[in-house]
Amino acid sequence: MSNPASMSVTLRLPARLFYEGAAVKLAARAGNGAFGILPDHIDFATALVPSVLMLTAPDDEELVFGIDEGIMVKRGRQVDICVRRAARGTTLASLETIVRDTFIDLDDKERTARSALSRLEADMVRRFMELRERRQ
Repeated sequence: MSNPASMSVTLRLPARLFYEGAAVKLAARAGNGAFGILPDHIDFATALVPSVLMLTAPDDEELVFGIDEGIMVKRGRQVDICVRRAARGTTLASLETIVRDTFIDLDDKERTARSALSRLEADMVRRFMELRERRQ
């Protein structure tokens, strides 16, 4: 981190690092409302809600992320964010499309997987019941 007036931001997903870089400003949303952080902000931790995470890079570039629920911890000039899902867009308009497509597609896949798992569990219970009836 070359700029002393910036903070290091790390955005992690459950299985991988999603973003890492410097920022001079961060805006996010917790359960009790939106908030902003500058490099010298007091240390704290908060639970994040599904929302837009905005970072301002040292070169004034705006970075826009759609995030799912998660946790953010700021300690010194290090900000660690862990979320279930994230998507990056170039603008708010592009982010809306990306989030809708990415998150809805994942929701559909999760729903399909849960349905398949439920069918497998029901089949297993039915087979155990059949085995039990045969033994009696």
